[in-house]
Amino acid sequence: MYVKIGGVQKFSLLDYPDKISAIIFTAGCNFHCGYCHNPELFSSNSEWSENKVLEFLKSREGKLDGVVVTGGEPTIHKDLPDLIKKIKSLGFLVKLDTNGTNPGMLKYLIDFKMIDYAAMDIKAPLYKYKIITGIEPVGIEESIKILLQNNIPYEFRTTALASQLEIKDFEKIGKMIDGADKYFIQKFVPSKILNPKLLADRGYTNSEINSIITILNKYIKSVGIR
Repeated sequence: MYVKIGGVQKFSLLDYPDKISAIIFTAGCNFHCGYCHNPELFSSNSEWSENKVLEFLKSREGKLDGVVVTGGEPTIHKDLPDLIKKIKSLGFLVKLDTNGTNPGMLKYLIDFKMIDYAAMDIKAPLYKYKIITGIEPVGIEESIKILLQNNIPYEFRTTALASQLEIKDFEKIGKMIDGADKYFIQKFVPSKILNPKLLADRGYTNSEINSIITILNKYIKSVGIR
């Protein structure tokens, strides 16, 4: 069995902190967030097979530091560990982007030293998860606990849309990840998204962003904006 690949970005200086990386997008996701900027991954007909991805990575040995495995949601693929083993065998660091709904997979990948960095999206306070993602927040709290154990470098992050999250929601998010090393507020960038109605969403003002950062600084060691 193989992980279904939705696409590949051959070069990035932004997606793996302090590393030159390639990005592998896995197809499919168990969330349906309206602001998702990769809607094509829900029904991907990508030309990238797993074998083609590995051949590409072999050609980049010595030129890239790492590989970001993102989605979609990578952990819905039960064969994800096999793909990551193959990537690691080529000498690359691996960063995993996840929505946190498969804590068992996340723990397995960390315990067996298959990933070197993890980024977990915190979509909302738990009570709003179903509104924003379409499903209940199963596994979210457990995944947070796993990352807070600090066995690997990690970050949490939230895409901030004024119509989706109130400023007071960030207090609840801060409490959810109390003690975290790093958290990023991701500004919403209008582009192709799953629900085009959200393209008219009002962004937070600089004053509101500063208020959010002040709230989060009570709980998190480092808060940034992207």
